[in-house]
Amino acid sequence: MDRVTFDTRRRQLQNDHEALIERRNEVNPQWHNGIFDRYRHPILTADHTPLAWRYDLNSETNPYLMERMGINAVFNAGAIALDGKHLLVCRVEGADRKSFFAVAESENGIDNFRFWDQPIVMPETAKSDVNVYDMRLTRHADGWIYGVFCTERKDPNAPPGDMSSAVAQTGIARTENLKSWERLDDLITSSPQQRNVVLHPEFIGGRYAFYTRPQDDFIQAGTGGGIAFGVADDIAHAVIEEETVIDPRAYHTIKELKNGAGAPPIKTSEGWLHIAHGVRGCAAGLRYVLYAFLCHPKDPSRVIARPGGYLMAPYGEERFGDVSNVLFCNGVISHDNGDVFIYYASSDTRMHVATTTVEKLLDYAKNPPPDGGRSAACVAQRLALIARNRAHMEKTV
Repeated sequence: MDRVTFDTRRRQLQNDHEALIERRNEVNPQWHNGIFDRYRHPILTADHTPLAWRYDLNSETNPYLMERMGINAVFNAGAIALDGKHLLVCRVEGADRKSFFAVAESENGIDNFRFWDQPIVMPETAKSDVNVYDMRLTRHADGWIYGVFCTERKDPNAPPGDMSSAVAQTGIARTENLKSWERLDDLITSSPQQRNVVLHPEFIGGRYAFYTRPQDDFIQAGTGGGIAFGVADDIAHAVIEEETVIDPRAYHTIKELKNGAGAPPIKTSEGWLHIAHGVRGCAAGLRYVLYAFLCHPKDPSRVIARPGGYLMAPYGEERFGDVSNVLFCNGVISHDNGDVFIYYASSDTRMHVATTTVEKLLDYAKNPPPDGGRSAACVAQRLALIARNRAHMEKTV
């Protein structure tokens, strides 16, 4: 490739990249469940990552303008409002399957997300991470912003030749600005493995509180009973001695195989509002959906409302990707005016946003009936809804 052709192609790459970033996002008019709005376009994909992360832009060292280090996906982002902007700490997965964290920012939280110039340099503990991902961001009452994430390492007890068995634990780091990070000790619990851990934003009895997910091995929850609650005295050397399950798994539900906390809960006048994920098996594999529940305002270990079924499931193109039929959320931003931005990933491939309000989410959390547990009970619930509607319509005729 001659220099003129190289420069022409580089300009085209840059123009296409800017056009993608600056593309306006709009509410999808075909979506109308009344709880939240979906949007036409993903907010972040592999193509949104800076060209300088992927290409050698020097014609002498890369005369064919090839991608030198490909990006496979951008997904599972923690979220926070900072300095008037919506910031996402994304899981960026390279073509080499290694994930790293990178910050993308937007003024309106719906489009024009642009990555910072460089990925996050996350310090390691004495035991190096093989892979890090799925950060939850908590602005804590102690003044710090904490990133709680999964750290994955090869299982030292795996038999020779087993290159897939892994051990997942919870890494903790803190920052003031998302730029420089202090790595703390990994969380210690009695569970063999930990994933999807969330730090509660306030002290509970002067201690740091966590929502955990006890798990027997890397994939299967095993005897792990669901989303648990536990406390630690010291965040720098966090140890949870007892995990109490507050949102259990259940047979033939959206969370029969496993479930996990999503973003840090939203503080409302009526309690702590959670958006979590549930997993069930189906003929196509595992199906991940999002659901909601509400905890007591003074006792976040006590669930006071638990609507049955899912809040959000894969829709349209969200169903397809590296790991199809999956929605995952570990980032929510709630503003003082009541607006809520739910940042969720689809099929381990791309990031989306859905918008709603605290008022709508509370209405949803409190009013749908809980899971009936069996078909006959669910039919009875639906018949009751039909009867109420019939009575209402007769009064208004």
